[in-house]
Amino acid sequence: MLQQAADAARHKLEQLDDHHERYLQRQVWLQAAEVVQAAVTRYARTKRLNRYEVEARLRQLVRRNTR
Repeated sequence: MLQQAADAARHKLEQLDDHHERYLQRQVWLQAAEVVQAAVTRYARTKRLNRYEVEARLRQLVRRNTR
């Protein structure tokens, strides 16, 4: 769900034309992305997995299910 929220925030950012609105939405997107990164890092450490591989797999699964 966290990755879906970050992806949705990024998609909304891409749709905006107004500079100020884009700035505000970029902050929303960056904050959502930070939450995802923290969750992925915690999960990978707990399971003793490579964080980059966990993140790649998560993105792959989320994007496949949202198309």
